[in-house]
Amino acid sequence: MTWLYLGGAILCEVAATLSLKGSATVPVLYIVVVAGYLASFVFLTAVLKRGMGVGVAYGIWAATGVALVACLSALLFGEAFTMAMAIGLACIIAGVLMVETGSRPVRTDVGASAAGD
Repeated sequence: MTWLYLGGAILCEVAATLSLKGSATVPVLYIVVVAGYLASFVFLTAVLKRGMGVGVAYGIWAATGVALVACLSALLFGEAFTMAMAIGLACIIAGVLMVETGSRPVRTDVGASAAGD
């Protein structure tokens, strides 16, 4: 359920950010902006209450949001998406993966017998 909430937080944040761009010409989208950011933080709070570390949750939320907004804004608004941007996004994703995998506790019982030697 934690990952579902994190996915909801990401999708709401992306919708709000993309609507922010659209609100320049369609002011009613400000409603989506406010509701999207509010919902995103509600979902993110639920993720943290379920025990995910704030560094991991925020890293995944932010990195995925940046990647989705960059890709979708190129499709929806015709904004540039260059090779340099793609490399930068790959570096962000790699960094978040390192934070996520580094946040897991190291097992110290490797090699111990079942009898508790």
